[in-house]
Amino acid sequence: MLSLKVLDLSNNNISGFIPKSLERLSYLKNFDVSFNILEGEIPNSGCFVNFTAKSFMNNYALCGSRRLQVQPCKNNIPRQNNKALLNAFKYIIPVFGSVIIVVALIIVYKKWKNKSTSLAIVEDPVPIRDWRRISYYQLSRATSGFDDNNFLGSGSFGSVYKGILAEGTEVAVKVFNSDLDEAFRSFDVECEVMGKILHRNLVKVITCCSTIDFKALVLEFMPKGSLEKWLYSDNHALNLLQRINIMIDVASALEYLHFGFLVPVVHCDLKPSNVLLDNDKVAHVGDFGIAKLLGEGDSMKQTLTLATVGYMEPEYGLAGIISVKSDVYSYGILLMETFTRRKPTDEYFSREMDMKHWVKTSLSNGINSVMDPNIVQEKDEYIVIKTIMELALECSS
Repeated sequence: MLSLKVLDLSNNNISGFIPKSLERLSYLKNFDVSFNILEGEIPNSGCFVNFTAKSFMNNYALCGSRRLQVQPCKNNIPRQNNKALLNAFKYIIPVFGSVIIVVALIIVYKKWKNKSTSLAIVEDPVPIRDWRRISYYQLSRATSGFDDNNFLGSGSFGSVYKGILAEGTEVAVKVFNSDLDEAFRSFDVECEVMGKILHRNLVKVITCCSTIDFKALVLEFMPKGSLEKWLYSDNHALNLLQRINIMIDVASALEYLHFGFLVPVVHCDLKPSNVLLDNDKVAHVGDFGIAKLLGEGDSMKQTLTLATVGYMEPEYGLAGIISVKSDVYSYGILLMETFTRRKPTDEYFSREMDMKHWVKTSLSNGINSVMDPNIVQEKDEYIVIKTIMELALECSS
């Protein structure tokens, strides 16, 4: 593997040390081990002199050069110096690695010969028409008859309940309002969009239930609830780093929707109640009821379905024109709300003073006047939040 040019191991929960032997990969230009649980000293010679702090961010036990924005190393960092283990790394592992590479190449070659099409972006291998259907009776049993004890919340087109399937899996069941034609159209949209996309920061559809007068989606259950709950509940709190990580997760989801799929997907309704958190407080974007797929070559589309007031860009609200920039605008508003703990529709704001103007004014008058007091403790943290607010204004400009 000495010719390796790109190595991306980010977001993999990898532990242990970064092998110093990687310094010998002279062709390695792009290296990313961010968002893992690595520890120990970062190698400091060879190809590593060219890597930046971005390659190592969110590994809480790494140490090394100050330019990499990690802690300086102590002299007593534990290193594995067992001779037998070193010999294994030196002689045995390369042999096994070579065998694995040869076998992998043979498999890839055989598969390539059997395919008539060239490599393309792979869609979800389980299309919507092949989903295992689940009956109303099964869902009713799973949610105890959709009673109030299992009620999680409601939206424009229906209600969400917690349920437990027969095999013991906890799920969220989104039941669409049968009295609204728009609700059933929303069900069709969510099936079309969410049946094709798959990303760690998007809520996953497990299966669906569709009859003439009843439609529901069975979704991955998010035990920590919505970002809105954590921002405005007196019983919950998020510190500065948690809020930053959540917004990075949301940005990763949008990047996939806009650039990582076969055609761009515009979410159209990005807001705190549609950002859900799992047990580790990893954010997942959900509710694709008014999402739009842009056709090939289309950079924008017109729609009659309006999103939530306060989060829509002006072009969307006035003319129904949406594009990926619509989501970027909403993301900017979401950034402001996440760090100020004020909704864009707060009664504090008026026609003369909206959220954007309020934040922009605060940048020159002292950012501490608008920040959520629960998250700022150190002077350096004001500088971090000021940078985030500048980014939010860029997104919503």
